[in-house]
Amino acid sequence: MQGREGEVVEELFEGNLKIIQNVNLYRFTSDSVLLSRFAKGKKGDVVADFCAGSGIVGLHFYALNPHVRSVTLFEMQEELSEMSARSVLLNGLKNFEAVCCRVQDIGKEYDEKFSLILCNPPYERGGFEKEDYKKAICRKEITITLSEIVETAAKKLKFGGRLALTNRADRLAEVLFAMKSRGIEPKKLQFVRGREGAKPYLILAEGTKGAKEGIDILPDAVN
Repeated sequence: MQGREGEVVEELFEGNLKIIQNVNLYRFTSDSVLLSRFAKGKKGDVVADFCAGSGIVGLHFYALNPHVRSVTLFEMQEELSEMSARSVLLNGLKNFEAVCCRVQDIGKEYDEKFSLILCNPPYERGGFEKEDYKKAICRKEITITLSEIVETAAKKLKFGGRLALTNRADRLAEVLFAMKSRGIEPKKLQFVRGREGAKPYLILAEGTKGAKEGIDILPDAVN
């Protein structure tokens, strides 16, 4: 496969899969790997990756859970979406689809289709004037908000389907409210610390559409 300017092919951590990255575009962080390990796939799961970027969450999750039925990568930036599609081809994966669109614009044909939605969203707030716009919108809530992500997930999940996402630890209340107010009951939560004894900087949260109340708090992860 012919490489393009700035592109490198990197090995994933599991599954003997590879991913194409571009040093000139947004590259994945440890948040994506943490999310793909936090969510557990069930046999036959129909999976979506919202705000997929280069496809890291979907690809790494599949490497850990090859028993899922399919994975659809939704990414609004054409360059990143096209790159994720080429990573799929590079790995010879037949049950992947890369769709270039905003999460808010995902079509009605995907309503109540997915049993699991993964999302490592842009969750920072504040200005981006001094940053490259293409990289900034992957980190900051410029083109999408947490509420819009959860609102869309509620429409695209089957009853009993799960939404697993990351966000800043100081936005925990907002994350749980966004889920509960849209019929996605928080069922699993994990805090992430940079080192033992440090304050958590990240949360990993999973909710189930239509579930009863009751949340499992996992031991903190140290990253």
